[in-house]
Amino acid sequence: MNLYEQQTANRRRTWLVMAAFIALLLFVGGGFDLFISGGGRAFFPFGSLIALAIGGGQSWWSLRYGDRAVLRSSAAEPIDTLLSQTTDDATKLSYKQLDNIVEEMAIAAGLPKPAVYVVPDQDPNAFATGRDADHASIAVTAGLLQSLNRDELQGVVAHEMSHVRNLDIRLMTVVAALVGAVVLLADWTTRSFMFGGGRSRSRERGKDGGAGALIFFVVWLIAVILTPILARMLAMALSRRREYLADASGAELTRNPLGLASALEKIEDAVAPTASIKRGTAHLCIADPLGRQLNQSESGWANLWASHPPMASRIAALKAMAFQTTGT
Repeated sequence: MNLYEQQTANRRRTWLVMAAFIALLLFVGGGFDLFISGGGRAFFPFGSLIALAIGGGQSWWSLRYGDRAVLRSSAAEPIDTLLSQTTDDATKLSYKQLDNIVEEMAIAAGLPKPAVYVVPDQDPNAFATGRDADHASIAVTAGLLQSLNRDELQGVVAHEMSHVRNLDIRLMTVVAALVGAVVLLADWTTRSFMFGGGRSRSRERGKDGGAGALIFFVVWLIAVILTPILARMLAMALSRRREYLADASGAELTRNPLGLASALEKIEDAVAPTASIKRGTAHLCIADPLGRQLNQSESGWANLWASHPPMASRIAALKAMAFQTTGT
C-alpha cells in the first residue's frame, strides 16, 4: 500500500473501533437502564447519561489541563529556556535544529507551530500533547536528539505533528470518556447485584419478558462482567491504529518514509525504558517508554493488549510506502 492507501485503511479501521466502542456503551447502558434502574417497561436512560456525564467530565479536565500535567510529570523543558541557558555550542545547535524542523513540519501540515520541549532522558522517544492545534506541544528526549540525524528527526517530528493534525489527543480523550462510562456502569451493576435490589428487579424483568428477555439478560450480564476488559482492548486497538496512521501521515509530510523507518529502527535498538515518561502517558509516545515486550510481539495476545504496534510491522509498512513512492 502507498501512503495514501495506508491513511485511508487506518482511518476506516479507527471508525470501526469507535463504532464498536459506542455499541458496547449502548448495550451495557441499555441493559442497566432496563434491568436495574427501569421501573416499568418504558424507561429513560438515566444511568447511561449519568455515567457518560461523569466520564465526560473527567475527560474534559484531561483535555483542558492534561497537557500541562504530562509535560510537568516528564520534567520537559521549553526549547527557548534551554537555548538561553545552554553554553555548549553543539547542544545549542541541536536545539536550534529541532526548533527549525518543528517549524518546517508545521508549515507542511498547515498548522500553527506547536510549543517545543526537550525531556532530560537518554532513551530516544517523543510525544505530542495538547487539546488542539492552537494548544499543542511536541516533546522529544535528549537521547533522541543525540541519536538521530536530521532526516530521521524530521520523520519523528512529522509523526508527532500528524497526531496534532489528526486530533488524536482529542480522540483518545473521547475514548477515555467512553471507557469511564462503561466501567462505571459495570461497577454500578455489580454493586446493585451485591446489594440484591438489581437481582430481584432483573428476575422480574426476565419473567415479564419471557425467553427473549431472559436471553438478553444473560448476554448483557456476561457483557457487564467482561466490560472493563473489552473497553481496555478497544482503547488499545484504537491507540495502535492511530500510530499506524501517524506513520503514514508523517511520511506524507516529509515525502520520505525511509527517514522515519530509520528513526524507528534506532529507537527500537535502544533497550532502556524512558524513565521520565510515566505509565499513564505511555500511549502518547512514538514508542512504548516502558519497554514492554508485549508491544514487540505480533501474537494474537499482543494484538489485544499492546498499546503500540510492533516496530517491525511499522518499519515494514514505511518501507513499503517508500517502494510505492519510488516505483522501484
